[in-house]
Amino acid sequence: MKLDNENESQIRQDFMVANRMKNRTVAIAHLGPSGTNAESAALQYAELLAQTTEQAPVLCPHVSIAQTLKAVAQGEADYAVVPVENSIEGSVTMTLDTFWQFPQLQIQAALDMPIIHAFLSVAPDIATIQTVYSHPQALSQCQEWLECHLPQVQLVPMKSTTEALQHLRQEPTAAAIAARRAAELYDLPILACPINDHPDNCTRFWVVSAQPSTGGSHTSIAFTVHDTPGALVQPLQVMAERQINMSRIESRPTKRSLGEYLFFVDLEADIRQPSCQEAMAALQTATHTLRVLGSYTIQPIQAAS
Repeated sequence: MKLDNENESQIRQDFMVANRMKNRTVAIAHLGPSGTNAESAALQYAELLAQTTEQAPVLCPHVSIAQTLKAVAQGEADYAVVPVENSIEGSVTMTLDTFWQFPQLQIQAALDMPIIHAFLSVAPDIATIQTVYSHPQALSQCQEWLECHLPQVQLVPMKSTTEALQHLRQEPTAAAIAARRAAELYDLPILACPINDHPDNCTRFWVVSAQPSTGGSHTSIAFTVHDTPGALVQPLQVMAERQINMSRIESRPTKRSLGEYLFFVDLEADIRQPSCQEAMAALQTATHTLRVLGSYTIQPIQAAS
């Protein structure tokens, strides 16, 4: 009997989950290679898991945020730790767009981590640098420093802050923006640190799994609205009438047609509260499509060191 793609994928997922349970390990996916801020956040979450469970966490680096979330959706990992918002540059759109594609994903926790960027290179002096590599978010978060010290430099965006580090020794006029921990892992000199434009730079990471979230101080939802005048006002009124504070609202294109948007909203409410449950029931009619992404607690963690 030939299995269709959906059944074959489900069997593969079940096998991988059973194998991890047998070996008592927890796979945590994150954006790699080693040395990224996402890995540092994943390491700290792994420590928390190790303290509360008998299973041994194993970190699994992936080449992109999309692949990181996909690993959990397909059962290849138990958790994913992905950046969702930065205090300077705003939302990480790749995380939001990919999360919406996988309705089985749920937010389990949020981790707030201070971000400290370092300037890594084997060059003898900053003035000799001609090319700077890093993730687009890191390049943007250090824009003022770069314009001040290297106004003519070529900026090259990468999938992660550490993707280009292994090539720096072959490019003496190149540099990369990454965490201080990355400099230690790749044995690269730090020419300047910190170089981020704002000292209070902080990134929020979501901890995601395919299991239902258990509740917490914050709840994230996403919805589309009906194609009628004032359609967005209705879901906002649902929150206001129940005195539920919205700490963030973000619109993203649905990628179906121009002018059609998907809204991501963070609520300062626990999904287990009656007022929040009433709001979700009311939103079912006030929106076209509604998804509760998870109810969770926000926990501060240490910067990558």
